[in-house]
Amino acid sequence: MLDAVVVGAGPNGLTAAVELARRGFSVALFEARDTVGGGCRTEELTLPGFRHDPCAAAHPLGINSPAFRALPLQRYGLQWLHAELPMAHPFPDGTAAVLSRSVAETAASFGPRDAGTYRRLVEPFLPHWDTLVRDFMSLPLTALPRDPVTLARFGLAGLPPSTWLMRRFRDEPARTLFAGLVAHVMAPLGGLATGAVGLVFALAAHARGWPVARGGSQAISDALAAYLEDLGGSVHTDYEVKRLDDLPPARAYVFDTTPTALARIAGFGSHYARFRYGAAAFKIDYALDGPVPWTAPEARLAGTVQIGADSTEIRTALRAASQEGRAPERPFLITVQPGVADPTRAPAGKQVFWAYGHVPNGWTGDLTDAVERQLERFAPGFRDRVLARAIAGPAELAARNANYVGGDIASGAATGLQLLLRPKLSLRPYATPHPAVFLCSSSTPPGPGVHGMSGHNAAKAVWRRLRAQP
Repeated sequence: MLDAVVVGAGPNGLTAAVELARRGFSVALFEARDTVGGGCRTEELTLPGFRHDPCAAAHPLGINSPAFRALPLQRYGLQWLHAELPMAHPFPDGTAAVLSRSVAETAASFGPRDAGTYRRLVEPFLPHWDTLVRDFMSLPLTALPRDPVTLARFGLAGLPPSTWLMRRFRDEPARTLFAGLVAHVMAPLGGLATGAVGLVFALAAHARGWPVARGGSQAISDALAAYLEDLGGSVHTDYEVKRLDDLPPARAYVFDTTPTALARIAGFGSHYARFRYGAAAFKIDYALDGPVPWTAPEARLAGTVQIGADSTEIRTALRAASQEGRAPERPFLITVQPGVADPTRAPAGKQVFWAYGHVPNGWTGDLTDAVERQLERFAPGFRDRVLARAIAGPAELAARNANYVGGDIASGAATGLQLLLRPKLSLRPYATPHPAVFLCSSSTPPGPGVHGMSGHNAAKAVWRRLRAQP
């Protein structure tokens, strides 16, 4: 009998399997697709030689993840590559605010009235970042806080809505960039703890940047899988699990799936019936005949570029997709241009580029024209550079990854208490009604992103149970 079986080979399932194997447990991992990766893959979606990341591409949480940093992933081929700027937010007049590794450079891009405010906001946390991120991403009580004072200070700043925090800024560049940071979790700006979301992304950039993985995000998943196999674990692809009886006998079962999928497989009935799914993504991968022709010079140097004219436009777009059930006329876009840091992604002189905007969950329309009109506002002539497109609306995203229910790439709405306490109000979020079955997906804390910490935290709960057994 195996000690543990893991279902789902996304970053969290892979991390959970690795953590258990590192501690001497026998582990087998089962994945429905023909390759490991989940939301962390790389494929030729458009033309030969153009290597796209179908979902996650830039990894501020990955390079800062306490779980990943404790593993020898570089030994298995993972190499982080950095653009000159982690992120830029251009404006229609050709200027831009930036998120730089340097706090001073970032603050200066906001203008003199907000530079000091920004420095006072982030600088107290940076000396404590490694401890803070471990405490923040290990909640709830999988580990006692190592620096409870700093964590409490962070909570005072971050637990209120981001709109409260943004009132500290007097001018639009700082407000707009920060609003864009919060929008990465596809949540309305006025929600609980959304200030913490913006702070985490900003601090992550200052601490270690927003890199891409050399060759594509698949390198992260492949490194985890290779390490797992070296530890004696086994990986089985093309293996769909529809019920627990499909799996070999084990002392524990760990699911990198949504709560509703787990309830269906394990027969938990309505246990997770109140779990909510959020707004969806509408994503376009581009093969380009050269770099994106950004008007703002800073955007040409950045790995990630946020697109929204001002904080009001961003707020309106999020509200339309999350609360009003309609696609925004001017969507807020998150875009990544991996070739700025990694020329291996496309043939010489060409580029891969991706962009996504927010739409209602399960939306069936086509946002392509609205996305490209937005891009043309900040990069005139963009359409002339397009060689090919791969378009994925909510239905296509859900078909690629079963955890993206209705196109929700966060695997659950990041709004209200569900941003912090997911999938249910519980101090044991990785446990389920069955004592031998555990949940480790992005539907559990600390939530969405390629960081493996949900898998790491769930593995702790699993190995404590296994060691307690005779």
